[in-house]
Amino acid sequence: MNIRNFCIIAHIDHGKSTLADRLMEITGTVDKREMKSQLLDSMELEREKGITIKLTPVQMNYKGYELNLIDTPGHVDFSYEVSRSLAACEGAVLVVDASQGIQAQTLANVYLAVEANLVIVPVINKIDLPAANVEKVSSEIVNLLGCKAEDILKVSAKTGEGVEGVLDAVVERVPEPSGVADGPLRALIFDSYFDDYRGVVLYVRVVDGSLRKNETIRMMAASANGIALEVGKLSPQMVAKPELLTGEIGYIVTNLKTTREAKVGDTVTLAKYLKEAK
Repeated sequence: MNIRNFCIIAHIDHGKSTLADRLMEITGTVDKREMKSQLLDSMELEREKGITIKLTPVQMNYKGYELNLIDTPGHVDFSYEVSRSLAACEGAVLVVDASQGIQAQTLANVYLAVEANLVIVPVINKIDLPAANVEKVSSEIVNLLGCKAEDILKVSAKTGEGVEGVLDAVVERVPEPSGVADGPLRALIFDSYFDDYRGVVLYVRVVDGSLRKNETIRMMAASANGIALEVGKLSPQMVAKPELLTGEIGYIVTNLKTTREAKVGDTVTLAKYLKEAK
């Protein structure tokens, strides 16, 4: 399985969204003409204030690997969004500002990642700044994670220096997703929202099995049935696919009328499996 699911965690303003921009640029996920700063921050408030509020998934292709990145908020008020992202991943890229070092929210997010048993890839960002103190920040990270100094990647997301090494580290260090490809569908809902034109859209991580377009799905906790009108990947716009496979992160457009029928944390399966069980 050439799939890697990971998120980026950091304190606010440590360059997390800029790093996500560079990763998408290097992998050719977004055309250079369409590239703009903070591309995954789609809300006007996010762009105006320069902070991430909503988690945003994006699928990238790199050296034959499918990399699913979830950009997470850095502000303390949105730690619930971070915990939801971690539940869908096997790894986390920890970004620390070379001029500021480890901050309070950095610690909080690291503890969340450790609790979720994620592999942490440490990255020192903004090494191009005059105030950067790479050695001091390196020793802080070593003390926090217990890793080796040579395991820490040093990058400048602004200039692109060293950023390709982050992609290589994700491929090498983050484990592939485990799951039963030919088993019954089991997918985790880690976000959902209502679209005025399309209805309820689910962001899911497929744990076991697969899901095809037009199959009847069942939300286990909510005991609600629906139809997968469309399934696909986010890159970062919605791109329809015939099916979602084990280990993948993607979206499901449903015919549900309210997000109360598809709550975050619920498990999606196929309605036919419940009939077979009876």
